[in-house]
Amino acid sequence: MNNTHLTQTRFSNLELSASILKGLKAAKFDLCTPIQDKSLPLSLREKDVMGQAQTGTGKTATFLLATFQKLINDESEKIKNPRAIIIAPTRELAIQIHKDALQLGKYLNLKFALVYGGTDYQKQLDQVKSNVDIIIGTPGRIIDFYRQQVFTLANIQVMVLDEADRMFDLGFIKDIRFLLRRMPEPEKRLSMLFSATLSYKVTELAYEHMNNPVTVKIETEQVTSKSIKQSAYCPANEQKIPLLLGLLKHRNPQRSIVFVNTKKCAEELEAYLSVNGHEVAVLSGNVPQEKRQRLLSNFQENKINLMIATDVAARGLHIADVSHIINYDLPQDAEDYVHRIGRTARFGAEGEAISFVCEEYAYHMPDIEDFIAQKIPVLAIEENLLSEMIKPDKKVKHKFKPQKKQAL
Repeated sequence: MNNTHLTQTRFSNLELSASILKGLKAAKFDLCTPIQDKSLPLSLREKDVMGQAQTGTGKTATFLLATFQKLINDESEKIKNPRAIIIAPTRELAIQIHKDALQLGKYLNLKFALVYGGTDYQKQLDQVKSNVDIIIGTPGRIIDFYRQQVFTLANIQVMVLDEADRMFDLGFIKDIRFLLRRMPEPEKRLSMLFSATLSYKVTELAYEHMNNPVTVKIETEQVTSKSIKQSAYCPANEQKIPLLLGLLKHRNPQRSIVFVNTKKCAEELEAYLSVNGHEVAVLSGNVPQEKRQRLLSNFQENKINLMIATDVAARGLHIADVSHIINYDLPQDAEDYVHRIGRTARFGAEGEAISFVCEEYAYHMPDIEDFIAQKIPVLAIEENLLSEMIKPDKKVKHKFKPQKKQAL
């Protein structure tokens, strides 16, 4: 990893308390990223921020530090909790934010509650009831507890909405508006909204529920990171698995995520990879939460270095050292391409993104290239790149002839 993604602004030069700086030092955070450099001076002066930045640029630390400082600044003796709420679209993102909050808030006298659907209902309920300062969670479970009058939103001093565009994608916007309308008026709280894209819908939401937010955009001239080496192959459908096996053999990735479009494809691919000697984790929407967390933990700890995922994993996962992203299926939404490949080249590292432009999904490539405003180089499928494979059922080896380079 290099430091080219950092600015020359030190956290120690910002208006942060000693206890926060101590947590930053313990986490070995010294210099700000661009989004932190532009957003923190505003939010620390209690100006609302609507931020757009590529994934992996330090957005989480940005809103956590501003939230911590705001709560520390309030020395009222009649404080009623919770005082801050951080809303994320997915369980994985909420869990990661909570993990970062514990790390950066290590030396603060603040209590956190992590709430999300799928598991640990009573445990989370008890946690929220314990007079916590900050609630971090997904909309559904937060609303569930709110409607049970487990907590009130009347005292919220800081509201954070992360991955706002994803909230719209997942159909959570009514839930978000429900929560926002039950908080103090925008003028009476600090609000921060972060999103990979600031669409009209996101911007409209911000101006309706925030107090004259200042827009901060980072690297808007280039949608994808320059640190990601992008390329594509044009296999026939029956060549996709031999090509994937060949790439895994020749590239020998340190840690890679293979993206597919459907749960069925994920299950089929797992069967092929497993019988051909690869240990894989499969992350899709129907995986139970406990198993999902175990798989993610094994992947993060490098016990497994290959993951198959549907777009449930395209956002909100903060996994270090993912060297390769392989789009086994091209995404049907151009924005999902950006979020997928954003799992690599995080925090100044370099990475590689390889896409299969197959017969079924090839027609999505022009939209992707228009969206990222660049052409993705198409590489020839050399004969030695198509690996022999064993079928999961008959366990018979097959070898396919290479296809000639195709133009898009």
